[in-house]
Amino acid sequence: MAKKIDEHSDSELYSMLSGKRDVAEKAFTELFNRHSPRVFSYCRRFLGDREEALDVFQETFIRFHQSADKNKEMTNVPGFIITIARNLCMNAKRKERPNISFEEYMISDEDESPSNDNEELLELIKKGLDLLPDDYREIFVLREYNGLSYNEIAELQNTSLNNVKVRIHRAKQKLKEILQPYLKEL
Repeated sequence: MAKKIDEHSDSELYSMLSGKRDVAEKAFTELFNRHSPRVFSYCRRFLGDREEALDVFQETFIRFHQSADKNKEMTNVPGFIITIARNLCMNAKRKERPNISFEEYMISDEDESPSNDNEELLELIKKGLDLLPDDYREIFVLREYNGLSYNEIAELQNTSLNNVKVRIHRAKQKLKEILQPYLKEL
């Protein structure tokens, strides 16, 4: 008796992407359903803008699908997809990166002020994240929002475990430094 599509591993599904069209479509749909929430969350947190995140998210899965090669063994499908998303997010950030201060950023977004303290705090954190350098923002989002372990982040970024720990610590320190004057007001 053949397995149902949702009983296959990610690696098996990836190898099916380059097979018959109907099987490939089912395999892609299953992989998309398994990994799309995490990928969209990553894009959204990294880029800050929902529309831009949606564009990058869609491009991520297009490139993932195009990468299918029956001769290529895929052992870490989630890592591969996040790597594609990461590269696209970094490219998108490079294109748009204006240099503004946190104060200017807060003033430019005044009309969208939240109604209560919790919403205000979340909005401050989001704006603080937007002002972090790309490498700190990315590592912070991977750890705090996507729940990746230090080892998973090290593998994804092709760096040492110690480097990951240092960058996460520095990202938190930088975020704290950015938000310190505003947290006192709350």
